Amino acid sequence: MTMRIAVAGATGRVGRHVVDVLAERGHDVVPISRATGVDVVTGRGLAPALEGVDAIVDAATGPSPDEREATAFFEAAGRNLQDAGGRAGASRIVVASIIGCDLFAGGYGRAKVVHERISLAGPVPARILRASQFHEFVEQLVAWGTRDGVAHVTAMRMQPVAARAVAEAVADLATDPGDDAPEIGEIAGPREERFARIAELLVARLGDSVRIEEAAGPSDPYASLHETGALLPGPGALLAGPTFEEWLDATYPVALSRATR
Repeated sequence: MTMRIAVAGATGRVGRHVVDVLAERGHDVVPISRATGVDVVTGRGLAPALEGVDAIVDAATGPSPDEREATAFFEAAGRNLQDAGGRAGASRIVVASIIGCDLFAGGYGRAKVVHERISLAGPVPARILRASQFHEFVEQLVAWGTRDGVAHVTAMRMQPVAARAVAEAVADLATDPGDDAPEIGEIAGPREERFARIAELLVARLGDSVRIEEAAGPSDPYASLHETGALLPGPGALLAGPTFEEWLDATYPVALSRATR
């Protein structure tokens, strides 16, 4: 059955894949972003965008990692999507979130917990899908930690997943969640990794000379969460490929050099 589905955060890391997946499956997709004239924070343009939708995907991301700013964003966006979605008669909302966000005492993780709580408390039935770190984030994280030819990366056990795989799972929940779908579910990649190892694979493939050094994390208040595997998926998580190496082969099939990037 063809559905009309609105996707908030349609130009973001996951949202743009959700738009593609739903369109490929033959659904009527309504992309929601500031680029399409809709602001989920102020509510501008939201009511007409949601008119006649069967479901909503909330893949919008906060513009800042700061807890206060991110919380303000998610409080406004979450409430606006629930209120407007309820008036539009949407049957469900699917929210993209982060594995382990409830373990953090502050920061962006705490803001996502607020987002989840607001979404679950609204008039439209909601499902939360918490995802592990994306394959696509590795390059950005390496760049953030690079100084003088050395990339200091967090000592972290992780189970990264491709953004496209998360989008496919989100699309499944939006179109047919099933009676046994948990209120809060998880998705991760097929294999546990050390962040430093996959960072080394990435820089080698990109032809960068940067050296990867795993940080001990004494200044990281969440070092124990990163190093002990507390942020790995639980036993009931959906595991979806590709592995990081398979994703790397598909994204950068040949080794690059700085001159060709």
